[in-house]
Amino acid sequence: MSSRTKIVVLHMKEIIYTAVFAALAVLLIVLLMFMFLPKNKEARTNEEKYMPGVYTSTVTLNNTALEVEVTVDEAHINSIRFSNLDETVATMFPLIQPAIEDIAEQVYDHQSLENIQYSEDNPYTSQVIINAIEEALKKAETTK
Repeated sequence: MSSRTKIVVLHMKEIIYTAVFAALAVLLIVLLMFMFLPKNKEARTNEEKYMPGVYTSTVTLNNTALEVEVTVDEAHINSIRFSNLDETVATMFPLIQPAIEDIAEQVYDHQSLENIQYSEDNPYTSQVIINAIEEALKKAETTK
Protein backbone atom coordinates (compact mmCIF):
# COMPACT_ATOMS: atom_id res chain seq x y z
CA MET A 1 0.00 0.00 0.00
CA SER A 2 1.29 3.23 -0.95
CA SER A 3 0.12 6.44 0.51
CA ARG A 4 -0.32 9.21 -1.87
CA THR A 5 0.57 12.67 -0.78
CA LYS A 6 -1.79 15.37 -1.90
CA ILE A 7 -0.38 18.76 -2.53
CA VAL A 8 -2.66 21.76 -2.29
CA VAL A 9 -1.51 24.90 -3.98
CA LEU A 10 -3.00 28.17 -2.79
CA HIS A 11 -2.36 31.33 -4.59
CA MET A 12 -1.66 34.33 -2.38
CA LYS A 13 -3.98 36.46 -4.51
CA GLU A 14 -6.99 34.22 -3.68
CA ILE A 15 -6.23 34.30 0.05
CA ILE A 16 -6.06 38.10 0.08
CA TYR A 17 -9.35 38.42 -1.84
CA THR A 18 -11.07 36.00 0.53
CA ALA A 19 -9.80 37.89 3.60
CA VAL A 20 -10.91 41.27 2.17
CA PHE A 21 -14.40 40.00 1.31
CA ALA A 22 -14.78 38.37 4.74
CA ALA A 23 -13.77 41.64 6.45
CA LEU A 24 -16.25 43.61 4.31
CA ALA A 25 -19.03 41.13 5.15
CA VAL A 26 -18.35 41.50 8.89
CA LEU A 27 -18.27 45.29 8.54
CA LEU A 28 -21.59 45.27 6.67
CA ILE A 29 -23.24 43.11 9.34
CA VAL A 30 -22.01 45.39 12.14
CA LEU A 31 -23.17 48.48 10.25
CA LEU A 32 -26.65 47.00 9.70
CA MET A 33 -26.91 46.12 13.38
CA PHE A 34 -26.12 49.70 14.40
CA MET A 35 -28.59 51.11 11.90
CA PHE A 36 -31.61 48.96 12.69
CA LEU A 37 -31.35 48.04 16.35
CA PRO A 38 -32.64 50.63 18.88
CA LYS A 39 -29.93 52.49 20.73
CA ASN A 40 -31.32 51.80 24.20
CA LYS A 41 -34.49 51.01 26.10
CA GLU A 42 -35.40 54.68 26.31
CA ALA A 43 -35.54 54.93 22.53
CA ARG A 44 -38.21 52.22 22.45
CA THR A 45 -40.29 53.78 25.21
CA ASN A 46 -40.15 57.28 23.68
CA GLU A 47 -42.14 55.98 20.75
CA GLU A 48 -44.99 55.02 23.07
CA LYS A 49 -45.77 58.12 25.05
CA TYR A 50 -49.57 58.21 24.74
CA MET A 51 -52.37 55.76 25.31
CA PRO A 52 -54.31 55.82 22.02
CA GLY A 53 -57.71 57.43 22.20
CA VAL A 54 -59.71 60.65 22.34
CA TYR A 55 -59.20 62.86 25.39
CA THR A 56 -61.10 66.00 26.34
CA SER A 57 -60.74 68.94 28.67
CA THR A 58 -63.12 71.80 29.33
CA VAL A 59 -62.69 75.52 28.67
CA THR A 60 -65.27 77.88 30.12
CA LEU A 61 -66.07 81.08 28.23
CA ASN A 62 -68.92 83.29 29.47
CA ASN A 63 -70.60 80.46 31.36
CA THR A 64 -70.37 78.27 28.26
CA ALA A 65 -68.36 75.09 28.52
CA LEU A 66 -66.34 74.20 25.43
CA GLU A 67 -64.65 70.85 25.19
CA VAL A 68 -61.24 70.63 23.55
CA GLU A 69 -60.91 67.18 22.01
CA VAL A 70 -57.41 65.75 21.43
CA THR A 71 -57.00 62.51 19.47
CA VAL A 72 -53.70 60.64 19.89
CA ASP A 73 -52.11 57.33 18.90
CA GLU A 74 -49.07 55.75 20.58
CA ALA A 75 -46.60 58.42 19.51
CA HIS A 76 -48.44 61.24 17.72
CA ILE A 77 -51.04 63.92 18.27
CA ASN A 78 -53.45 63.38 15.40
CA SER A 79 -56.30 65.85 15.93
CA ILE A 80 -57.18 68.88 18.04
CA ARG A 81 -60.64 70.45 17.81
CA PHE A 82 -63.59 71.81 19.74
CA SER A 83 -66.19 69.10 20.11
CA ASN A 84 -69.18 71.33 20.93
CA LEU A 85 -68.55 74.73 19.35
CA ASP A 86 -71.95 76.04 18.30
CA GLU A 87 -72.82 79.14 16.29
CA THR A 88 -73.63 81.36 19.26
CA VAL A 89 -70.22 80.80 20.87
CA ALA A 90 -68.48 81.22 17.51
CA THR A 91 -70.37 84.53 17.07
CA MET A 92 -69.54 85.74 20.58
CA PHE A 93 -65.85 84.75 20.25
CA PRO A 94 -64.96 85.04 16.55
CA LEU A 95 -61.22 84.53 17.10
CA ILE A 96 -61.50 81.22 18.95
CA GLN A 97 -61.81 78.96 15.89
CA PRO A 98 -58.84 80.49 14.01
CA ALA A 99 -56.79 80.37 17.24
CA ILE A 100 -57.31 76.63 17.75
CA GLU A 101 -56.62 75.94 14.06
CA ASP A 102 -53.33 77.87 14.25
CA ILE A 103 -52.28 76.14 17.47
CA ALA A 104 -53.29 72.71 16.13
CA GLU A 105 -51.17 73.22 13.01
CA GLN A 106 -48.13 74.11 15.11
CA VAL A 107 -48.69 71.13 17.41
CA TYR A 108 -48.99 68.77 14.41
CA ASP A 109 -45.67 70.08 13.07
CA HIS A 110 -43.74 69.88 16.37
CA GLN A 111 -45.72 67.05 18.05
CA SER A 112 -45.30 69.00 21.28
CA LEU A 113 -46.57 72.08 23.07
CA GLU A 114 -43.06 73.54 23.22
CA ASN A 115 -42.26 76.71 21.23
CA ILE A 116 -45.84 77.49 20.21
CA GLN A 117 -46.14 80.97 18.71
CA TYR A 118 -49.18 82.89 19.94
CA SER A 119 -51.19 85.02 17.59
CA GLU A 120 -50.86 88.75 18.26
CA ASP A 121 -54.62 89.13 17.90
CA ASN A 122 -55.53 86.78 20.75
CA PRO A 123 -52.66 85.71 23.03
CA TYR A 124 -54.91 85.10 26.04
CA THR A 125 -57.31 82.89 24.12
CA SER A 126 -54.36 80.97 22.72
CA GLN A 127 -52.98 80.43 26.23
CA VAL A 128 -56.35 79.12 27.46
CA ILE A 129 -56.53 76.71 24.52
CA ILE A 130 -52.95 75.49 25.10
CA ASN A 131 -53.71 74.88 28.78
CA ALA A 132 -56.74 72.81 27.77
CA ILE A 133 -54.69 70.82 25.26
CA GLU A 134 -52.00 70.24 27.88
CA GLU A 135 -54.61 68.99 30.35
CA ALA A 136 -55.99 66.54 27.76
CA LEU A 137 -52.49 65.31 26.90
CA LYS A 138 -51.76 64.66 30.58
CA LYS A 139 -54.74 62.33 30.59
CA ALA A 140 -53.36 60.59 27.49
CA GLU A 141 -49.79 60.06 28.75
CA THR A 142 -48.76 56.53 29.61
CA THR A 143 -47.22 55.87 32.99
CA LYS A 144 -43.78 54.27 32.96
